[in-house]
Amino acid sequence: MPRYLFLPLLCLVPLAHAAPPSTPGDAHDLAYSMGASLGERLRQEVPELQIQALIDGLNTAYQGKPLALTNERIGQILALHQAQSDPGQAQPGINAALSAEDVFLMVEKQQPQARELADGIILTELKPGKGAKPGPQDSVYVSYVGLLPDGSVFDRSSQPQWFRLDSVIAGWRSALVQMPVGAKWRLAIPSSQAYGAQGAGDLIAPNTPLVFEIELFATRK
Repeated sequence: MPRYLFLPLLCLVPLAHAAPPSTPGDAHDLAYSMGASLGERLRQEVPELQIQALIDGLNTAYQGKPLALTNERIGQILALHQAQSDPGQAQPGINAALSAEDVFLMVEKQQPQARELADGIILTELKPGKGAKPGPQDSVYVSYVGLLPDGSVFDRSSQPQWFRLDSVIAGWRSALVQMPVGAKWRLAIPSSQAYGAQGAGDLIAPNTPLVFEIELFATRK
Protein backbone atom coordinates (compact mmCIF):
# COMPACT_ATOMS: atom_id res chain seq x y z
CA MET A 1 0.00 0.00 0.00
CA PRO A 2 1.37 3.21 -0.93
CA ARG A 3 2.69 5.66 1.68
CA TYR A 4 2.32 9.36 0.83
CA LEU A 5 5.56 10.67 2.26
CA PHE A 6 5.87 14.27 3.36
CA LEU A 7 9.52 14.05 4.32
CA PRO A 8 10.81 15.55 1.02
CA LEU A 9 8.80 18.67 1.84
CA LEU A 10 10.69 19.10 5.06
CA CYS A 11 13.95 19.69 3.24
CA LEU A 12 12.51 22.55 1.21
CA VAL A 13 11.06 24.83 3.86
CA PRO A 14 13.05 26.74 6.51
CA LEU A 15 11.41 27.27 9.86
CA ALA A 16 9.85 30.69 10.23
CA HIS A 17 11.10 30.98 13.83
CA ALA A 18 14.32 29.10 14.43
CA ALA A 19 14.76 27.66 17.91
CA PRO A 20 18.06 27.04 19.68
CA PRO A 21 19.70 23.82 18.47
CA SER A 22 18.69 20.77 20.46
CA THR A 23 20.77 17.85 21.56
CA PRO A 24 21.60 15.57 18.61
CA GLY A 25 19.55 12.39 18.68
CA ASP A 26 16.71 13.89 20.71
CA ALA A 27 13.75 11.98 19.25
CA HIS A 28 11.15 14.40 20.56
CA ASP A 29 12.87 17.47 19.14
CA LEU A 30 13.40 15.77 15.79
CA ALA A 31 9.72 14.90 15.52
CA TYR A 32 8.70 18.39 16.64
CA SER A 33 11.03 19.99 14.10
CA MET A 34 9.59 17.88 11.30
CA GLY A 35 6.08 18.80 12.36
CA ALA A 36 6.90 22.49 12.57
CA SER A 37 8.54 22.51 9.15
CA LEU A 38 5.66 20.63 7.56
CA GLY A 39 3.16 22.90 9.31
CA GLU A 40 4.86 26.03 7.97
CA ARG A 41 4.76 24.65 4.43
CA LEU A 42 1.12 23.62 4.66
CA ARG A 43 0.09 26.94 6.25
CA GLN A 44 1.42 28.69 3.15
CA GLU A 45 0.09 26.25 0.56
CA VAL A 46 -3.22 25.08 2.08
CA PRO A 47 -4.44 27.77 4.49
CA GLU A 48 -7.89 26.17 4.90
CA LEU A 49 -6.48 22.73 5.77
CA GLN A 50 -8.33 20.76 8.46
CA ILE A 51 -5.51 20.03 10.88
CA GLN A 52 -7.28 17.23 12.77
CA ALA A 53 -7.92 15.33 9.54
CA LEU A 54 -4.25 15.78 8.63
CA ILE A 55 -3.19 14.38 12.00
CA ASP A 56 -5.62 11.45 11.67
CA GLY A 57 -4.30 10.54 8.23
CA LEU A 58 -0.67 10.92 9.27
CA ASN A 59 -1.15 8.84 12.41
CA THR A 60 -3.06 6.07 10.62
CA ALA A 61 -0.58 5.77 7.76
CA TYR A 62 2.44 5.93 10.07
CA GLN A 63 1.10 3.03 12.14
CA GLY A 64 0.32 0.99 9.02
CA LYS A 65 -3.37 0.77 9.85
CA PRO A 66 -6.21 0.65 7.25
CA LEU A 67 -6.89 4.09 5.83
CA ALA A 68 -10.33 5.69 5.85
CA LEU A 69 -10.04 6.37 2.09
CA THR A 70 -8.95 4.02 -0.68
CA ASN A 71 -5.59 4.49 -2.37
CA GLU A 72 -7.36 5.41 -5.59
CA ARG A 73 -9.46 8.11 -3.86
CA ILE A 74 -6.37 9.54 -2.15
CA GLY A 75 -4.56 9.68 -5.48
CA GLN A 76 -7.49 11.40 -7.17
CA ILE A 77 -7.83 14.01 -4.42
CA LEU A 78 -4.13 14.85 -4.32
CA ALA A 79 -3.86 15.00 -8.10
CA LEU A 80 -6.88 17.30 -8.28
CA HIS A 81 -5.37 19.56 -5.62
CA GLN A 82 -2.08 19.70 -7.52
CA ALA A 83 -3.81 20.50 -10.79
CA GLN A 84 -5.91 23.24 -9.18
CA SER A 85 -2.86 24.73 -7.50
CA ASP A 86 -0.80 24.93 -10.68
CA PRO A 87 -2.84 23.84 -13.72
CA GLY A 88 -0.46 25.41 -16.24
CA GLN A 89 2.46 23.23 -15.21
CA ALA A 90 0.57 20.03 -14.47
CA GLN A 91 -1.40 19.48 -17.69
CA PRO A 92 1.42 19.07 -20.27
CA GLY A 93 3.13 16.46 -18.12
CA ILE A 94 -0.14 14.65 -17.49
CA ASN A 95 -0.95 14.50 -21.21
CA ALA A 96 2.50 13.16 -22.07
CA ALA A 97 2.29 10.48 -19.37
CA LEU A 98 -1.18 9.37 -20.46
CA SER A 99 -0.11 9.17 -24.11
CA ALA A 100 2.90 7.04 -23.16
CA GLU A 101 0.64 4.80 -21.09
CA ASP A 102 -1.76 4.28 -24.03
CA VAL A 103 1.13 3.21 -26.26
CA PHE A 104 2.55 0.86 -23.64
CA LEU A 105 -0.77 -0.89 -23.01
CA MET A 106 -1.46 -1.19 -26.73
CA VAL A 107 1.89 -2.95 -27.23
CA GLU A 108 1.21 -5.24 -24.26
CA LYS A 109 -2.17 -6.15 -25.68
CA GLN A 110 -0.58 -7.24 -28.95
CA GLN A 111 1.79 -9.73 -27.31
CA PRO A 112 1.22 -13.45 -28.01
CA GLN A 113 -1.48 -15.02 -25.81
CA ALA A 114 -2.25 -11.75 -24.07
CA ARG A 115 -5.88 -11.02 -23.24
CA GLU A 116 -7.66 -8.10 -21.65
CA LEU A 117 -9.47 -8.37 -18.35
CA ALA A 118 -11.86 -5.87 -16.81
CA ASP A 119 -10.58 -2.34 -16.17
CA GLY A 120 -8.03 -2.59 -18.99
CA ILE A 121 -5.69 -5.05 -17.28
CA ILE A 122 -3.66 -7.13 -19.77
CA LEU A 123 -3.09 -10.76 -18.70
CA THR A 124 -0.51 -13.19 -20.06
CA GLU A 125 -0.55 -16.65 -18.49
CA LEU A 126 2.98 -17.85 -17.72
CA LYS A 127 1.91 -21.04 -15.93
CA PRO A 128 -1.58 -22.52 -15.56
CA GLY A 129 -3.14 -23.28 -12.20
CA LYS A 130 -5.90 -25.67 -11.14
CA GLY A 131 -6.55 -24.70 -7.54
CA ALA A 132 -9.16 -22.53 -5.86
CA LYS A 133 -9.60 -18.86 -6.68
CA PRO A 134 -9.52 -16.31 -3.84
CA GLY A 135 -12.54 -14.24 -2.87
CA PRO A 136 -12.40 -10.45 -2.69
CA GLN A 137 -11.94 -10.47 1.11
CA ASP A 138 -9.48 -13.39 1.19
CA SER A 139 -5.73 -13.39 1.72
CA VAL A 140 -3.33 -14.64 -0.94
CA TYR A 141 0.12 -16.20 -0.59
CA VAL A 142 2.15 -14.98 -3.54
CA SER A 143 5.59 -14.21 -4.89
CA TYR A 144 5.88 -11.29 -7.26
CA VAL A 145 8.10 -8.96 -9.24
CA GLY A 146 6.98 -5.39 -9.98
CA LEU A 147 8.27 -3.72 -13.16
CA LEU A 148 8.06 -0.23 -14.60
CA PRO A 149 7.22 0.18 -18.31
CA ASP A 150 10.94 0.33 -19.17
CA GLY A 151 11.44 -3.10 -17.60
CA SER A 152 13.27 -1.93 -14.49
CA VAL A 153 12.33 -3.63 -11.22
CA PHE A 154 10.81 -1.36 -8.57
CA ASP A 155 9.75 -4.09 -6.12
CA ARG A 156 10.05 -7.83 -5.64
CA SER A 157 9.39 -10.40 -2.95
CA SER A 158 12.39 -12.31 -1.66
CA GLN A 159 10.02 -15.12 -0.63
CA PRO A 160 6.25 -15.71 -0.84
CA GLN A 161 4.16 -13.36 1.29
CA TRP A 162 0.56 -13.13 2.50
CA PHE A 163 -1.54 -10.14 1.42
CA ARG A 164 -5.19 -9.32 2.07
CA LEU A 165 -6.84 -8.54 -1.25
CA ASP A 166 -8.71 -5.62 0.26
CA SER A 167 -5.37 -3.96 1.12
CA VAL A 168 -3.64 -4.04 -2.29
CA ILE A 169 -3.97 -1.92 -5.44
CA ALA A 170 -7.15 -2.20 -7.48
CA GLY A 171 -5.41 -4.06 -10.32
CA TRP A 172 -4.42 -6.88 -8.00
CA ARG A 173 -7.90 -7.05 -6.47
CA SER A 174 -9.53 -7.22 -9.89
CA ALA A 175 -7.18 -9.83 -11.37
CA LEU A 176 -6.38 -12.16 -8.50
CA VAL A 177 -9.98 -13.13 -7.82
CA GLN A 178 -9.82 -14.75 -11.27
CA MET A 179 -6.49 -16.49 -10.64
CA PRO A 180 -6.40 -20.17 -9.59
CA VAL A 181 -3.86 -21.40 -7.06
CA GLY A 182 -0.76 -22.69 -8.85
CA ALA A 183 -0.93 -20.15 -11.66
CA LYS A 184 1.70 -17.62 -12.59
CA TRP A 185 0.53 -14.54 -14.49
CA ARG A 186 2.01 -11.44 -16.03
CA LEU A 187 -0.29 -8.46 -15.48
CA ALA A 188 0.06 -5.11 -17.23
CA ILE A 189 -1.98 -2.78 -15.02
CA PRO A 190 -3.17 0.68 -16.10
CA SER A 191 -2.21 3.52 -13.81
CA SER A 192 -5.88 4.04 -12.91
CA GLN A 193 -5.78 0.57 -11.30
CA ALA A 194 -2.38 1.14 -9.66
CA TYR A 195 -1.16 4.39 -8.08
CA GLY A 196 -3.03 6.74 -10.40
CA ALA A 197 -2.29 10.40 -10.90
CA GLN A 198 -0.47 10.66 -7.58
CA GLY A 199 2.16 7.98 -8.14
CA ALA A 200 4.06 6.49 -5.23
CA GLY A 201 6.88 8.61 -3.90
CA ASP A 202 10.12 8.53 -5.88
CA LEU A 203 9.55 4.97 -7.12
CA ILE A 204 6.51 5.38 -9.37
CA ALA A 205 5.76 8.55 -11.31
CA PRO A 206 2.17 9.78 -11.71
CA ASN A 207 0.09 8.05 -14.41
CA THR A 208 2.51 5.12 -14.71
CA PRO A 209 1.22 1.68 -15.77
CA LEU A 210 2.85 -1.23 -13.96
CA VAL A 211 3.72 -4.83 -14.77
CA PHE A 212 3.60 -7.57 -12.17
CA GLU A 213 4.63 -11.18 -12.52
CA ILE A 214 2.69 -12.97 -9.80
CA GLU A 215 2.62 -16.61 -8.73
CA LEU A 216 -0.24 -17.68 -6.46
CA PHE A 217 0.63 -20.48 -4.00
CA ALA A 218 -2.32 -20.48 -1.62
CA THR A 219 -5.42 -18.57 -0.49
CA ARG A 220 -7.32 -18.43 2.77
CA LYS A 221 -10.32 -16.72 4.32
